[in-house]
Amino acid sequence: MDEHSWKFSQCFGDKGDIENITEADIISTVEFDHTGDFLATGDRGGRVVLFERNENKKNCEYRFYTEFQSHDAEFDYLKSLEIEEKINKIKWLKRSNQSNFLLSTNDKTIKLWKVFEKQIKIVAENNLSDATSTPTNVSFNNNNSSALINSFSSNVNLSSISNLKLPRLTIHDTITAAQPKKIFANAHAYHINSISVNSDQETFISSDDLRINLWNLGIADQSFNIVDIKPVNMEELTEVITSAEFHPIDCNLFMYSSSKVYGSIKP
Repeated sequence: MDEHSWKFSQCFGDKGDIENITEADIISTVEFDHTGDFLATGDRGGRVVLFERNENKKNCEYRFYTEFQSHDAEFDYLKSLEIEEKINKIKWLKRSNQSNFLLSTNDKTIKLWKVFEKQIKIVAENNLSDATSTPTNVSFNNNNSSALINSFSSNVNLSSISNLKLPRLTIHDTITAAQPKKIFANAHAYHINSISVNSDQETFISSDDLRINLWNLGIADQSFNIVDIKPVNMEELTEVITSAEFHPIDCNLFMYSSSKVYGSIKP
């Protein structure tokens, strides 16, 4: 019988500096993307930190990619309830272009994020050389357009196109940016414990203690309740939903578990 052994490969953070770790720094969820090239972590402070695979290393190692504040602490004044910023779950969408998309959720709100590389460009050359100048404080309209053209012509030799220089942009730096694309809120009365993206990459489900909702990624203000185990009398409550997950291939099949049983649903 073959024996398999596990070998420790990499550690993020400083294990020796435990005394300086705050409550917000504690990691609450981790998730690989579908390719394994990216790793996402969420913490109790509402931050999402992304790592990318280092292709220059023979072993599987990851390096810091970017981080952003996904959720902030909120207060529900109608229910007099404080909503923590802690990230409960992160789910990646399959990559279809140069950008990455992922869902992150705290107890009440789900957000769709776009993570992309943004080029910062600067003007490398002025519009005109230092030897020439252009008239200033002249408004362009039908009355003074001829005067403006004559004034410009006297300063620039239009007979030679080499005397006219257009501005040229060059890439100064490339940064990784995160942008919220959709916010899915006001659909759960209880704490969200899981989210799962459908294989069709168009819908996803979110589950709390008593309900599971179906969302469309393009529609943030509407969801459909597909599972509801809330009893008429809450004193008769005997179980709560603990997790829900779509089938990786069949888009019409998902599974959920409760504190008592688990089962699958197919319409």
